[in-house]
Amino acid sequence: MTSEVKAVSDIFECLLCGKCCNGFGGTYVTPQDIINISRYMGFDPEKFIPRYCDPSGSRHVLTLGKDGFCIFFDKTDQCTIHPVKPYMCKAWPFIKTIIDHPENWNAMANSCPGMKKDIPYKDLQRIVAIEKERLDNPSQEISSRE
Repeated sequence: MTSEVKAVSDIFECLLCGKCCNGFGGTYVTPQDIINISRYMGFDPEKFIPRYCDPSGSRHVLTLGKDGFCIFFDKTDQCTIHPVKPYMCKAWPFIKTIIDHPENWNAMANSCPGMKKDIPYKDLQRIVAIEKERLDNPSQEISSRE
């Protein structure tokens, strides 16, 4: 019997609710994210970390506002840096840890109304791996989205 879960659309649909922009331990930014966001904003990348980030272990996360949302989130306009949003934001909820620990999907889905729960682990791991590969290698044709 073949699985009914074949594509991203079978397990996730972004509802633009902004819940992923609120808390979640912070949004890690890569050096490339910092360059991309800075260029988009016309800001000096050398000044980005002290102005827009907080330390989190050995990495940096985007600062949260007093409301608990990412400082680049606006309740009216949503993500103000959407065209250059960080890798972590582009990947959500198809994050690498789900490939190794698919049991975390349902816990994440408790905070994200666009994620469907109780996906068979094998299907979930396959779809997340395809999405991660698509994000990491955007020039390749990988068809998992419908």
